[in-house]
Amino acid sequence: MALFTFSGGVHPADGKEFAKNSPITEYLPKGDVVLPLGQHIGAPAQPIVSKGDQVLVGQKVAEAGGFVSANIFSSVSGTVKAIEPRMTPAGAKVNSIVIENDGEFKEAAFEAKPYDQMSKDDVLAAIKEAGIVGLGGAGFPTHVKLAPKDPDAIEYIIVNGAECEPYITGDYRILMETPELLIEGLNIVLDMFPKAKGIIGIEDNKKDAIAKVEALVKGDARISVATLKTKYPQGAERSLIYATTGRSINSSMLPADAGCIVDNVATIVAIKEAVKDGKPLYERVVTVTGDAIKNPSNFKVRTGTNVQELIEAAGGFKTQPEKIISGGPMMGMAMFTTDVPAVKTFSCFLAFTKDEVAANQPSNCIRCGRCVSVCPQKLMPAKLSVLADHNQFDEFEKLYGAECVECGSCSFVCPAKRNLAQSMKTGRKQVLANRRKK
Repeated sequence: MALFTFSGGVHPADGKEFAKNSPITEYLPKGDVVLPLGQHIGAPAQPIVSKGDQVLVGQKVAEAGGFVSANIFSSVSGTVKAIEPRMTPAGAKVNSIVIENDGEFKEAAFEAKPYDQMSKDDVLAAIKEAGIVGLGGAGFPTHVKLAPKDPDAIEYIIVNGAECEPYITGDYRILMETPELLIEGLNIVLDMFPKAKGIIGIEDNKKDAIAKVEALVKGDARISVATLKTKYPQGAERSLIYATTGRSINSSMLPADAGCIVDNVATIVAIKEAVKDGKPLYERVVTVTGDAIKNPSNFKVRTGTNVQELIEAAGGFKTQPEKIISGGPMMGMAMFTTDVPAVKTFSCFLAFTKDEVAANQPSNCIRCGRCVSVCPQKLMPAKLSVLADHNQFDEFEKLYGAECVECGSCSFVCPAKRNLAQSMKTGRKQVLANRRKK
């Protein structure tokens, strides 16, 4: 059978074996929860509660601060303790709502209009009200993604079930345990775009998940499963669109420009829960894993839960880790503290006994060309990184540096151990900022 794939990419050890067989278990926070007002791309949410207010699970505590923004809901019942800057997993201090958890988890009333009585606008409003953002890591508000300029031009709704980032297994467990929720959510999105077909892309190292989903969509003319070649970054938006449809986009385009909308597995399930159950987004699946974790696990985690609590729930550390990461090892952010909240975009806590990257000493480029061969965008990372390091951003842009998807494949294969991805990321960020100014 031919597998769907793209040009370039790498094959890092996937580390899935640590947590892939760990069922999703619900974890209820014991301590205070911290809800940063910026858990998404776009404008921070604006608090609508004050210190001393009593709140319930699922109660809105902050409203979207603009069109590209998202509502935030309490994940516990208790008392608003403070609204103050707190550290996030990305290492930034963000204004946050701190809620003293009463441990009772009393819920606000969730209401949903019968689905068969909902218009497309009703569905979109429910998704927006629920505060859903991309749960694959980007955090782009989902209601914005589902409101393209030309809805009739959308031909494909692509579900990213690749989960190509090593170690993370949350989406895999959703596919194994509740695939029917995914199909229900996908059908909701397809009803919004009657001309579109659904494609669920799953890497071929998840054959059991592929079999489960294929059985559910058998005979469905609107939904198919694309078996993807196991390769990183197969789940990157551009790679996935090309692999499943043969269409290409660049940094000046949106997936909608190629007739596509892409959402990951967890996001699609959240859509189902918002539209049919009236449930806002206040929890997500988080993988706690790595060779330094005693019992690697997949937890359903309430937003705002302290990461240190999750580590303890997974048995704690076998030994003090040399490196801890928010997210996967390829695109995640190194952390310097575990005293941070699990936010909407927090998919994984990763702990390694050894920091292999810190042991690497970068040397001069040996012009081997490996970075070029693995780049999914066919760029020249070795040259672009030098331009970025020397603040030559105009030249960086002329050599298509803005097309970098920040996957880290170039750094992974570089025998000189150069920090290519970090330099590329800096250059790309500056170029995009300059474009916005113009």
